[in-house]
Amino acid sequence: MQNGLDQNIRMKKKYLFILGGIFFICLLSAYVLYDRYGKYLPTSASEASFPPPLTTEQIHTIRKNTQIDIIQVYKSQRYLVLQHQNKIIRRYPIRLGFSPIGHKIKEGDGKTPEGRYVIDWRNRQSSFYKSLHVSYPNAKDQQNAQQLGVSTGGDIMIHGSATTKQVKVLPNLMRYFPQKDWTWGCIAVRNIDIDEIWQLVNNSTVIEIHP
Repeated sequence: MQNGLDQNIRMKKKYLFILGGIFFICLLSAYVLYDRYGKYLPTSASEASFPPPLTTEQIHTIRKNTQIDIIQVYKSQRYLVLQHQNKIIRRYPIRLGFSPIGHKIKEGDGKTPEGRYVIDWRNRQSSFYKSLHVSYPNAKDQQNAQQLGVSTGGDIMIHGSATTKQVKVLPNLMRYFPQKDWTWGCIAVRNIDIDEIWQLVNNSTVIEIHP
């Protein structure tokens, strides 16, 4: 009888050990997944100051009376503003490259450029809904990269945060905004925000990107 009792105790210890191992593996997996994909979790409205959406009439009025003459991007504060004669017309929260501190030096470094550029073209069929192209690299960027023997990279855009295909399946993703920086150097906003920026900003508009 004692042998049977000892065997039951050993079996229970074995099961507890196995369950503990499974729990540890699940916990480790959850940590790894969060570390890798947590930046894509949505930001709640209470965590970011999203602007109220503009009506078609309001957009028309802005374009007529206070045409946007410059875009200011403040990387450390994570927002973008549209200005007319130094007056802030609209302000949008942004996400940056996955390694945002510092000026972009080379392709693949995950940094968002800093400096003065222009919006030189746009893409209505962007991978991330719609996009406005920033004229990086400029002559100075190219010269610095050449001296370092690296490629400057390019295709720096202001774009949405959800793809067109994703929005077709889940229309609410028009308001999706990730918690952390995630791009390869682009400036990401909500899809509903890039809709407004697309309409308010003309090609050749200056964009200044600050640290």
